[in-house]
Amino acid sequence: MGCGSCGTSKDGAPGGCQSHGSCSSGGCNRMNVHDWLANLPFSDPESGCRIVEVSFNNGSRKDYFKNTTTHFFEKGDMVALEGVSGFDIGSVNLTGELVRLQLKKNNIKEDSADIKKILRRANDTDLNKWKETKAREKDVMIRSRAIAKQLRLEMKVAEVEIQADGRKATFFYIADDRVDFRELIKIYAGEFKVKVEMKQIGARQEAGKVGGIGSCGRELCCSTWLTDFKSVNTNAARYQNLSINQTKLSGQCGRLKCCLNYELDTYLDALQHFPDDCDMIEVARSRAFLVKKDIFRNLMWYTMPDSNKQYPLTIERVKKIKALNQQGIKPEELETVEVVSKKPVEIEPTYADVVGQISLKSLEKTSRKRRDMERGPQQQRQPQNRNNQPQQDNNRPQQNRQPQGRDGRAPQQNKDGNRGNQQQRGNQQQQKPQQKREGQDNQRPNQQQRAPQQNRNEQRPQQKREGQGQRPPNQRGNQQQRPPQKQDNRPQPGPDQPAGNKEEKNT
Repeated sequence: MGCGSCGTSKDGAPGGCQSHGSCSSGGCNRMNVHDWLANLPFSDPESGCRIVEVSFNNGSRKDYFKNTTTHFFEKGDMVALEGVSGFDIGSVNLTGELVRLQLKKNNIKEDSADIKKILRRANDTDLNKWKETKAREKDVMIRSRAIAKQLRLEMKVAEVEIQADGRKATFFYIADDRVDFRELIKIYAGEFKVKVEMKQIGARQEAGKVGGIGSCGRELCCSTWLTDFKSVNTNAARYQNLSINQTKLSGQCGRLKCCLNYELDTYLDALQHFPDDCDMIEVARSRAFLVKKDIFRNLMWYTMPDSNKQYPLTIERVKKIKALNQQGIKPEELETVEVVSKKPVEIEPTYADVVGQISLKSLEKTSRKRRDMERGPQQQRQPQNRNNQPQQDNNRPQQNRQPQGRDGRAPQQNKDGNRGNQQQRGNQQQQKPQQKREGQDNQRPNQQQRAPQQNRNEQRPQQKREGQGQRPPNQRGNQQQRPPQKQDNRPQPGPDQPAGNKEEKNT
C-alpha cells in the first residue's frame, strides 16, 4: 500500500516517501484514486474537463474547483484555492475525464456556480503560511475538547481543519443527539480568533478520518476507498449464518462492519431455493428445529430437543416432510445425508522406539577423544607397574611362605629350583591368584608370619649387620617350585608347604 514510514509526516510530506504523497499507491494519501484515463489520447483536447479534484488534510476531505488559469496541473501539485474571505491550499488529486465521471456520480453539474476557482500555483510564501496553521490544529483540537467538556455538552470533537490563511476553522464533531452549541461557538471564536464552522459526522466518517488497521489486517475500507456508507443491521449476519457476537461483528468505529454487506447479495440469491416455512418439522420421534442453512451444499441442518446432534437434510427431503406434516402424517425417520469432508485426514504419528538406532556422531567423536586421552597416561604408567609387579609379587610370597628361623638364615634350596622358575614364568597369570590364596592359607594357621611382611625394612639391615641372610641366586625358583596345577575353587597346597609347616613348628 505504501512505504513503511508514510504515516509520519515531515515538512508537510509523508516521511520516507520520495514522491511526496503522490505515488498513487493508496497508502500515502487517504481516498487516493488512480487516473486510468490520464494517458489516453483525445481527438478534441479543448473539450476536456476543466474541473479538478483537490484533497485537503492528507485526503481527509475532498472538493472540486474550476481551473480558470492557463496552467496544466498534475497529480500532487500544491495549488492556492479560493476560500472564505481568504485563500486555502490543497493538493491536486484527480484531473481529466475521470473527474467528469465523479461529478456525475455525486450529482454535481459541471457549470454550477457553487464551484470555487483555483487561484494560482502555491508559492513558498503560501506554503510557509500553510505549515504554520497546520501546526496549530492539534493544540486547537485538544483545547476545544476541554471547552466542550466544561460546558457539559454530549459531543466529541473528532478533527479540526484550519484554513491556510488562519481565518477560518472547521470543527468536525460526533453526537448522538442534537447539541445546542451557540454558546460554544462564541467561546471558540474568542479563544482561537477564527471564524468557526461546525459539521456533524458519524462514527464511520470519524474512522475514515482517523484511519487504522482492521481485523483482516488491512487498512480500513472507509479510509482507503469506501465513500458510500450504507446501513448495516444484524439480519446481514443471520443470512450468512454468522454468530451474533457484538465484539466480532463490530469494527473500529464501534458499529457493525461494512464488509457484512459485501457478500449479502450472493447469500440472498442462493437462499431463494430454500423453503421459508420449514423452521420446524415433525417426525414420529419428536419435533426437529432448523439450526442453519448451508448454501454451498444445499443442506438444511436440524436438531431435536432430546439430543445435541445436528441432522443434515436435503431440500427435497425437507419439502416432502413438510408436505406430510400438513396432511397430518409424521414420518418415522428424517433420512439424514452423510456429509463427506474433502479435507485430507491428518494421520497421527505413531510411537516408534528408536533407542539404539539413532547415534550422535558428534558425541561419539568427543567420547572417543576422551577415551584416547585417558588411555594415553595409563599406557605410560603400565610399563613401570609391570617392572615393579614381579618384584612385589616375589617379595610377598617370599615373606609369607618362607619365614626365617631364629638365626635369620633362609631355608635350604631344592634341586628343582630352576625347573620351578621356568614353570612360574610360563604360567604367571594362572598362578598369581593361586599364590595369593596359598599365602592367605599359610597365614591362617599362624598369624605371626605377618611380622616379617610388615617389618621387612627392619629385618634387612639386621641381616646385613650379622653378615647372614643373603639371598641365594635361585631363591625365586625355590619359592615357587611346585608344578602348574589346574584351577580349582579351593586352594591346593604346594610341595613346599609341609617343609614350611615343619619350620613353623620348630620356631
